[in-house]
Amino acid sequence: MEKKLPTGISSFEKIRSEPYYYVDKTPFVAKLVEEGTYYFLSRPRRFGKSLFVDTLKQAFLGRKDLFQGLYLEKNWDWSIRYPVIHISFGAGNILSEEDFLLRIRKILKKNYKTLEIDWEDSSDYRSSFEDLIEKAYEKYKTKVVVLIDEYDKPILDRIENKELSLTLREHLKNLYGVIKDADVYLKFVFITGVSKFSKVSLFSGLNQLRDITLSKEYSTICGYTQEELEEVFREELQDKDLKLIKCWYNGYSWLGEPLYNPFDILLYLEEKKFHPYWFETGTPSFLMKLLLEKRFYLPELEDLTATDDLIGTFDLDYIEPENLLFQVGYLTIKETIEEEGLILYKLSYPNKEVKISLNRVLFSYFTQLSSERPRLSLKMIEAVRERDFEKMKKVLEGSLCRDTP
Repeated sequence: MEKKLPTGISSFEKIRSEPYYYVDKTPFVAKLVEEGTYYFLSRPRRFGKSLFVDTLKQAFLGRKDLFQGLYLEKNWDWSIRYPVIHISFGAGNILSEEDFLLRIRKILKKNYKTLEIDWEDSSDYRSSFEDLIEKAYEKYKTKVVVLIDEYDKPILDRIENKELSLTLREHLKNLYGVIKDADVYLKFVFITGVSKFSKVSLFSGLNQLRDITLSKEYSTICGYTQEELEEVFREELQDKDLKLIKCWYNGYSWLGEPLYNPFDILLYLEEKKFHPYWFETGTPSFLMKLLLEKRFYLPELEDLTATDDLIGTFDLDYIEPENLLFQVGYLTIKETIEEEGLILYKLSYPNKEVKISLNRVLFSYFTQLSSERPRLSLKMIEAVRERDFEKMKKVLEGSLCRDTP
C-alpha cells in the first residue's frame, strides 16, 4: 500500500492507523520515563511537539497496537495503563481574560469526561485541576500522567497587550502551580511550548522540572535528522537534489545534530518545489515591531553572540530580540564557546528559507515604502545572496533616509 505524507497531522493514532510515513521517536519516550518524572521542552511552532505529546499519551494509555514495529513495542510495560490528563491551548486564540477562563474550564471538563469522573461546575479552575488529579488517582488506583501542550500560547497570542499578557501569565502560573503539590499522585509530567519562561514567572516552586530544551541527549526529540530523512522518505526523495534540500530546510540545532523542520519537508515533498512553507505560516508582528523599535541591524543576524541566560529564558518584563528570534526558530545555535565558566552561543539563520524570508519581511517593515519597495527589495535580496554586508547597510540606510520626512 502506498504511504501518505502526514502533513499537519499531530495525531499519533491517525498516523499509525493509516498508511502514513512515521519517523520513530519512541526511543525518547522510553528514555524520558526511565530517567525522570517532570520535563519541559521548548521548540518552534510546527516542529512536531504536539505529535510527540500524543505519542506519550498513547503509550501511557497502553495502546500497544499503535506501536507495532516501533522501538517502544518491545521496550515498554504494556500491562499497566495510566489515567492521562491532556491540556492543550493549541486550538484558536485567547482574546481576553474571560476567554481564557472559559477555555480552561472547557479543557478541564473534557478531561473529566474522558476519565469518566463526575464534573462539578466551578469557576475555580485551580481546585478543579487539583480534584481531577486526586480523583483520577483514586478511581484508577494508579498514578496520573499530566501532558501540557502549547503551555504558553495564551500569553503569546496577546503578547502585544502587556497588561492582558501579564494577567494571563498569572492565571497560568496559578494553574501550573497545582502540579507542585500533587507529586504523590503523579507518574509523569511533560510540558511543552514555543517560549521558555523562567521558573519564577510560571513554574514557581516546581524545582524538579527538568528542562531538556538544550539537552544534547534530547536534541533530536523533534525534527528530522539527515539519516531519518533519507531512510524513512527514501521513495519520495528519488531524483531529488539532497544538497539543495539541505541548504533550504536543514540547519536547526539545539546543541546536537542539525535538523529539518518536518512541516517544511513534508510540504516540499508534496508540492515538489522549494518554497518558504514554514515561514509563511505566520511571522509574529510583535517580533517585527520589536526589531524595528530596537533598530536591529540586519547583517547582525548573520553572526550573533549570546550568553546562556540571554537565550535561556523569556520574560514579559524585559524582552530581548535575540531571545525571541531564537525561540521562534529564526535563529539557531551554530557554535558553542566556553570561556572561564561562561557559555556563549554563536547564533545565525538555520537555513536559506529563513534567511531570505526573514530579511524580506524585516526589510519591508523597516522601509514602509510603497513605490520604492520592489526595487529596493531586489537590491536587498541580491546583497543577502552575495553576503555583502556593506551593500545591505547602504540599501537599508538609503531606504530609511527616503522614509524620513
